[in-house]
Amino acid sequence: MFMYFTSGTYDFLKNIKEKHTNEQLVLLENENNALLIHESSGSTFFSAPRSYEIFESAGEFSEPGFAVLNNIPVTDEGRPLFEYRFKNRKGKIENEPGFIGLRVLRPQKDHTYIVLTFWKDEKSFNNWQNSNSFKQAHSKPDGQKEEQSKPPQIFAGASYITKYYRANEDE
Repeated sequence: MFMYFTSGTYDFLKNIKEKHTNEQLVLLENENNALLIHESSGSTFFSAPRSYEIFESAGEFSEPGFAVLNNIPVTDEGRPLFEYRFKNRKGKIENEPGFIGLRVLRPQKDHTYIVLTFWKDEKSFNNWQNSNSFKQAHSKPDGQKEEQSKPPQIFAGASYITKYYRANEDE
């Protein structure tokens, strides 16, 4: 499976979504722009997409009330370890109240992975961030101690998140 992103104005992306009702599309927006996401087993109809392969998924791909994109730059050498950790993740997010879906996305052209989560609302996401499940999911791998030799460098830079809300399609 693949996931494609395109950004633009809300009205422009809404028109694209309305023309492709048979496709798996989610339209989101924040204070800076709108984002149209296409999940597909093949190619996309977007003219200039940001393309990712879905290598881990849970839950549904559907209109959330709130979505978070955790953008994580990973070195070429770190890719196998990063992916291994996600495939063997602790603290199953899918058991959290308000959780809708998770997609872990491998970049097709650059080195920034995206961990995309869909939530019922922002409060559900914030509750998860304060949960034991979150702490467990973000803890050091089993057996790794501070005094052990330094693990290989898997990150190419600081991660950052972008938050989006369900687009108000009634306007």
